[in-house]
Amino acid sequence: MLDGFTPRRIEVGDTTVALATAGEGPPLLLLHGYPQTRACWHRIAPDLARRHRVVAADLRGYGESSKPPGGPGHAAYSKRAMAADLVAAMAQLGHARFAVAGHDRGGRVAHRMALDHPDVVERAAVLDIVPTRTLFEGVDQAFATAYYHWFFLIQPDGLPETMIGRDPEWFLRETVRRWSGRAEPVAEEAIAEYVRWFRDPAAIHGSCEDYRAAATIDLEHDRADAGTRVACPLLVLWGEDGAMHRLYDVRAAWEAVAADVRGHPVPGGHFLPEEAPEATRDALLAFLSEGDPAAG
Repeated sequence: MLDGFTPRRIEVGDTTVALATAGEGPPLLLLHGYPQTRACWHRIAPDLARRHRVVAADLRGYGESSKPPGGPGHAAYSKRAMAADLVAAMAQLGHARFAVAGHDRGGRVAHRMALDHPDVVERAAVLDIVPTRTLFEGVDQAFATAYYHWFFLIQPDGLPETMIGRDPEWFLRETVRRWSGRAEPVAEEAIAEYVRWFRDPAAIHGSCEDYRAAATIDLEHDRADAGTRVACPLLVLWGEDGAMHRLYDVRAAWEAVAADVRGHPVPGGHFLPEEAPEATRDALLAFLSEGDPAAG
């Protein structure tokens, strides 16, 4: 799915981070969302690699990366642990400082990475999300209806794993259908790739643990850091036909937690890199080139 990229597996402690690399220039880490893999960047990663050393990674619990049990308190899937995986993997690749762009769940990892590793993250972009704490502390009927999966996936005792596992392909395809907007459709080739990995019970469990962590340990970390703002420049993009845009002032939500924010909507629904590849690519390239004389 990522033409011209070289796949790699990086061992970080007892975790394997699967990723693919291409290009030369300033390093850029790309992180995907739910229920996807790094393949979600297939429409724009090759263009980004013309100016950057691009690293597209599978988050812990997804794709080819490790899928450990959640453990007590879901700590194995805290965004702190997931961010630490990726910072260590990037260091092994020789990137002590880098930019990061995260869609959906990857955006939540990027947010935590910017807070925990301000000396590492030079710039960050978050796609079609507002902060986790903002969502949970302002729950109403509209949010609970549009984001029903947040409350389904956090249920304990294997309930969502068992239900999704009955027909994982139907669940994934229905999720993509519901969250897409009126823009370029998600490629069938990409959906087939997501289905391939989502058939693994460990991936279903890992993705549920990702959401369980968001409702528990991630909130603890976010509340502890309530007085800390993201210091690096932050780009915020959102789908103009998506639920996040209908429910929130997305840019204002990030301005409350970050010092230097810019952003705007792009066409389509939730899957920005796939539904609005040109607009997403152009916004990222413009943001990443700010202050770079070589960018012209």
